[in-house]
Amino acid sequence: MSLRNVAIIAHVDHGKTTLVDQLFRQSGTFRDNQRVEERAMDSNDLEKERGITILAKCTSVEWAHGGETTRINIVDTPGHADFGAEVERILSMVDGVILLVDAAEGPMPQTKFVTGKALALGLRPIVVVNKIDRPDARPAEVLDEVFELFLTLEANDEQLDFPTLYASGRAGYAGESDDVRSGDLTPLFKAIVDHVPAPDANPEGPFRMLATLLDRDPFLGRILTGRIESGRLDVNMPIKALDVAGAEVEAGRATKVFAFRGLERVPVERAEAGDIVAIAGLTKATVSNTLAEPAVTRAIAARPIDPPTLAMSFAVNDSPYAGRDGDKVQSRVIRDRLEREAEGNVAIRITESADKDAFEVAGRGELQLGVLIETMRREGFELSISRPRVLFRDGPNGGREEPYETVVVDVDDEFAGTVVEKMAQRKAEMTDMRPSGGGKTRLTFSAPSRGLIGYHGEFLSDTRGTGIMNRLFEKYGPWKGPIQGRQNCVLISMEQGEAVAYALNALEDRGILFIAPGEKLYEGMIIGENAKPQDLEVNPLKSKQLTNFRASGKDEGIRLTPPRRMTLEQAIAYIQDDELVEVTPKAVRLRKRFLDPHERKRQSRKAEAA
Repeated sequence: MSLRNVAIIAHVDHGKTTLVDQLFRQSGTFRDNQRVEERAMDSNDLEKERGITILAKCTSVEWAHGGETTRINIVDTPGHADFGAEVERILSMVDGVILLVDAAEGPMPQTKFVTGKALALGLRPIVVVNKIDRPDARPAEVLDEVFELFLTLEANDEQLDFPTLYASGRAGYAGESDDVRSGDLTPLFKAIVDHVPAPDANPEGPFRMLATLLDRDPFLGRILTGRIESGRLDVNMPIKALDVAGAEVEAGRATKVFAFRGLERVPVERAEAGDIVAIAGLTKATVSNTLAEPAVTRAIAARPIDPPTLAMSFAVNDSPYAGRDGDKVQSRVIRDRLEREAEGNVAIRITESADKDAFEVAGRGELQLGVLIETMRREGFELSISRPRVLFRDGPNGGREEPYETVVVDVDDEFAGTVVEKMAQRKAEMTDMRPSGGGKTRLTFSAPSRGLIGYHGEFLSDTRGTGIMNRLFEKYGPWKGPIQGRQNCVLISMEQGEAVAYALNALEDRGILFIAPGEKLYEGMIIGENAKPQDLEVNPLKSKQLTNFRASGKDEGIRLTPPRRMTLEQAIAYIQDDELVEVTPKAVRLRKRFLDPHERKRQSRKAEAA
């Protein structure tokens, strides 16, 4: 049986996981009567809810053709740059890539990010223009844009001579011309077998494998996944782990060896060179370590990982309502969980504060850290989260440098001027502006990451919810100077208890409320946005005084505007440096860092004096 290893790379929501579903069905991986969930590869709850791929996953299909069977190992890669560390690692396991591009939207920033990594590794792409049945499809222009992208990324002549297919992942067909509207995915299977080379592995040499993914099993412990570069691996064979420099990390045995068959990890007795497998039995080995026979002394070169660009503080929840919702509230438990995350996710870096009750977590972006916080929240953790801050570095000439991002914005023509103005206020420079059809304009900016924190919510308001923004880490560049933050200040509760409709009705004239009657509040909690540029302490618990002339029944006539509810990511982006987000399994609350008003004034005077 011949073997092919291929990765599918695409922007968020371009149909990558749906196409893999159809490859499963048409290769006979699923029985005819088998019940299979839609987007089977998105197994994580957050992936299903958000419609994005967060974790890289391996699977395989077998395709029979001309009396021969080929096993195709497929790696589904994350489409968002915040999860880019996954992408960089798994590309070293494959010998070719399928680049999936939406027939209407064309190549987007995340497409550029992952494709650049693949081309730099020398991988040959197969371009699939997906969603060809969309009414606004423009396949010819999209193909030209892909070619321009490859030229920009300095693809070699062999990579520029790529095969092109036109497909509909949802309908399950592909063809070599853009007028295809029926059939199956046989042309795609054939292109993979013809254009992706067989693994360049040495079956006769000693066993060597680079660990590229790390997983945890409650029964088996660490499970390391990678491609066997040489030799073969038998169950219970003695192996050892080497770090990048070739020093031994640990020695042990391969107690279990798993191969990928469809969606399952299946135990096997022996694995051959070139195959993608998962190994259990080691307790210290981690990502980028080389697993090998005891006689091997030279490690396999591992790809460097781009550094984190954003950090936020994870602290113990010290609000008056701490411990009411979650059962994991101690700093020790939080530290163990974060260390476990950093172990498998090399894009995250953890440092502990001097007083041991807070941890600085550095990562690639707001989405990556937001997904980590949401996962911990669902596991029963309670946390206080600070405002994200970018990580500066010293430039080669001694000056301070900060991370920049490429921002691609698709908006209706009428909102383009507003977006350009707001981005200019945040020190962004426009690098391209072109009509994208259908009354829309595509704007491209180079912007400091610092200026983009908290902008997304404002962007959606400015574009009436119709704008689409995509961001991608671009480079480290010179510091742009002070950037204006949030314009409005907040309404702060001065009492603890349940919010009263009568009091909230009086506060609606002050600004926008974040809470509803009956919600539990505490002193120092943020309950709304002030219409004026200063913080205002208010009493949302004030009830109507009862007299002979004023009856309590009048409260039934109060009609409040629905409060503004923020998602976790919106709340994190909204807060300022002196504010925190309190995250529990049942609530996301905004609060001041110092709940006592006298302490807030003291800290404010200190900051002014400094």
